[in-house]
Amino acid sequence: MKITQTTRILALSGVMLWGLLAAAGCGKKPAGTASAPPEVSVVVTQPQHVQITTELSGRISPHLLAEVRPQVGGIIQKRLFTEGSEVQAGQALYQIDAATYQTAYDSAKAALAKAEGNLIPARLKEERFRELVTIKAVSQQEYDDANALFKQAAAEVAATKAAMEAARINLDYTRIAAPISGRIGRSAVTPGALVTASQASPLATIQQLDPVYVDVTQSSAELLRLKRDLAAGSLKNDDASQAKVTLLLEDGSVYPLEGALKFGEVTVDQDTGSITLRALFPNPKQLLLPGMFVRAVVQEGVNGEAILVPQRGVSRNPKGEAVVMVVGAEEKVEPRVIKVSRTVGDNWLVDEGLQAGERVILEGLQKARPGTTVKAVPFGGKPEASPAGAPQSSTVKK
Repeated sequence: MKITQTTRILALSGVMLWGLLAAAGCGKKPAGTASAPPEVSVVVTQPQHVQITTELSGRISPHLLAEVRPQVGGIIQKRLFTEGSEVQAGQALYQIDAATYQTAYDSAKAALAKAEGNLIPARLKEERFRELVTIKAVSQQEYDDANALFKQAAAEVAATKAAMEAARINLDYTRIAAPISGRIGRSAVTPGALVTASQASPLATIQQLDPVYVDVTQSSAELLRLKRDLAAGSLKNDDASQAKVTLLLEDGSVYPLEGALKFGEVTVDQDTGSITLRALFPNPKQLLLPGMFVRAVVQEGVNGEAILVPQRGVSRNPKGEAVVMVVGAEEKVEPRVIKVSRTVGDNWLVDEGLQAGERVILEGLQKARPGTTVKAVPFGGKPEASPAGAPQSSTVKK
């Protein structure tokens, strides 16, 4: 009975082994048949003319700003403008009680008349003595005294004229005028308020809003890079100090008028390591208001040999370096470390690592292992028809 059972077990094991060998034999592909290389979509890098821009944050500043302050003290009698309106340079804004200043002016005017009256006899006496001294009718001492009195009277006239002019100026200052043209804000005082000469707080503020300045900040490192690129010729700009600027408003819309870069600060802020750039923008409809936050897009120049790579084809290695997969010699995949500086639309601008004419893989990256032989097709092109019976390839977009 034991022999019969052992025989059965051996027979069953033989059958199973034969079945496995047969299955393995059936799974083998016919000799001479090789699997087709995986298909990847590539883009060929080509030099392009690219307008290089930098987006910087900033705020609106008025073109001209004047704080209205009194130059003499007194009681405000009238406010002569409408708050929030446009005023012109020289337009009367406030009237200070002028009674005391009018009295001072009248007094100075009278003092001048008196001094001019004293000058007449002194001048006539000096003229007579000048003739008499030549014929020895009067002594030289008498003429000298007459001449001195005449000069004193003339000096008195000049002093009283100056005093009268000062009184007139103070009288004019009781009419507070706009120093510049622009839009005036709210008034800080009302009629009846007491003001003093050159007080710290302004009575009102006038701002000229057409044109306006846009003050933005840029890191000193970025400025150095821009200057190096311009010096090396990789960027071309006729006049970097007059670069064109466009604005993005707070709601994301684009301001319709274009501005120009006018000024760059010569000192780096020690706290932030940045400098201030100032652009001038027309503002005929006064859409741009002081203090408004905007983003300025500064046109730095044109790169005539720019290499662009779609962002979808760039990844990062564990070191944080930008890496692309390219189809190199013998149609094999090669990883390539590149250096990118900025985005241009949905592309990366490549500074180092790629040359013109190289094929960068955009689709099929899951099959594009380094060293793998692949079949490169143009990105976005129609795939070739697969031969009958061949397995269909699927592409996963990344």
